Amino acid sequence: MLRFDDTSSDDQIAKLHEKEEEDFLQIMSKKYGIPYADLSGVPVDTTTVGLIKEDLARAALIAPFELANKKLKVALFSPMQANTKEVLTELAERGYNIDQYLVSHASLEKVWERYNEISGATKSEAGMVDISGENMDGLVKKFTTLEDVTRALKTTVTEKTARHISNIFSTVMAGAIGIHASDIHIEPAEDSIHIRYRIDGVLHEVATLPSGIYRLFSSRLKLLAGLKLNVGTESQDGRFSIKISGMEIEMRVSVIPGAYGEGVVMRILNPQSLDVTLEDLGMSPRLLEIVDREIKKPHGMILNTGPTGSGKTTTLYAFLKRIYSSEIKMMTIEDPIEYHLKGVSQTQVDAEKGYTFLEGLRSAMRQDPDVIMIGEIRDGETAKVAINASLTGHMVFSTLHTNTAAGAIPRLIDLGVTPKVIGSSLTVALAQRLARKLCDECKKEDTPNEREQKIINEVSAHIKEKVGGDVQTKKVWRGGGCVKCNNTGYRGRVGIFEAVLMTAEIEALLDAIPSEREIREIAKKQGLLNMREDGIEKILAGLTSFDDVERVVDLESE
Repeated sequence: MLRFDDTSSDDQIAKLHEKEEEDFLQIMSKKYGIPYADLSGVPVDTTTVGLIKEDLARAALIAPFELANKKLKVALFSPMQANTKEVLTELAERGYNIDQYLVSHASLEKVWERYNEISGATKSEAGMVDISGENMDGLVKKFTTLEDVTRALKTTVTEKTARHISNIFSTVMAGAIGIHASDIHIEPAEDSIHIRYRIDGVLHEVATLPSGIYRLFSSRLKLLAGLKLNVGTESQDGRFSIKISGMEIEMRVSVIPGAYGEGVVMRILNPQSLDVTLEDLGMSPRLLEIVDREIKKPHGMILNTGPTGSGKTTTLYAFLKRIYSSEIKMMTIEDPIEYHLKGVSQTQVDAEKGYTFLEGLRSAMRQDPDVIMIGEIRDGETAKVAINASLTGHMVFSTLHTNTAAGAIPRLIDLGVTPKVIGSSLTVALAQRLARKLCDECKKEDTPNEREQKIINEVSAHIKEKVGGDVQTKKVWRGGGCVKCNNTGYRGRVGIFEAVLMTAEIEALLDAIPSEREIREIAKKQGLLNMREDGIEKILAGLTSFDDVERVVDLESE
């Protein structure tokens, strides 16, 4: 017989109820064939808990508590509840192999307590977190210059609040979005942590953080990006998203071990940066006219070449948006999907599951598409299937890693494509770079120096020969520095392009397996500016500076 005194009766009754519930669940465990578990002494991974939103987990009396690869252990009170079944089905559809365990309310509460560590964030799907705090909206609007971010971080670092790390993290994120950075670089050094933003393709130092807070900062980032918190000796990739004013900005995270800690690079995929039309890219009028005509053809292949970060994918997206129509089916195979396009079927490669560009392309061909965009042609098999697609009534857009437009043809041959079929499939090979645009508020007119004038005189003669008309050659512009451009002298970027069209003359060269130089010589007759000439033309028009074009294009010689 139990005796209850006035001070402990409630506690003893609660313990009695807990004991009765535990006994009941062990009986139900045998009935349902689901093992019973007591989670009071089981370590719980916060990252795993975040796979289900807290309000949904509490309503469905369910909690994921351990994840290894895709094997997920899930605690639940009853497998017969309708909303519990729905959550289990949704987890299975996301690719998890689920092990179920019957647990008491006390065990569930132990797991749910870990939601407190996911401050302001809720997991929406594997490896993706929505930061939806109301303060993010206002925070982003506060930052218009690098100096704003630097000042805010200095203040935030010295705070002594419970949300100290979260506030630093939010400031770093909001600052990058507010000043339109494309990447965030976090680099541990011996005694501090350097934070740099890439703006218009160039890195700028923003602030340094004390080394002492980096472990907590790194854990916060890993938690959001769905990375392993206890791994620091191998590279990891993850992602999360930030919702601002109803717009979802995705962050791609790469973590790599270093001498003083893990280095982090976050790529910011802002949908607003996709709002680029064909005219915004910076193509010369004649090239724009040709490209606009070629992308509307019913079949063929257009390849865009250039190094990483030269804007190739943005250009292909501009093509897709230009020709979009409800009357045609458009598909993409990407790694990863950088931006979501309305009305376009987009798929993402997954090498771990064997879904490569090649498999994606073969699958896409069975979907009866009219237009296919392949993120990148990396191997011979993908190149051959892409060529075959262009020969069988499809328009194919893709990218290739070569330095010049003329280099695309030898590269295809090197990948094992039969030279004869290249002439029938490839219609245009493009190459591009991105140069920073001079800030209209502070750019200054100047006279070219002796070296610049020599290059301008040489190149402008070729421009005049191809384009016709007069070309001014005595003035250039240089960046100044003002608040609107973060004192860099530049705001935004413009493409520098060249193209080679598949003409009868170039097709006649293919049997002999031509070199890049031979193709370039024949292509001169097409009257299109090469990258060197296009860069100089934009310098003389005041769009960009000599220094910045020379950063991405060799202006000294052909």
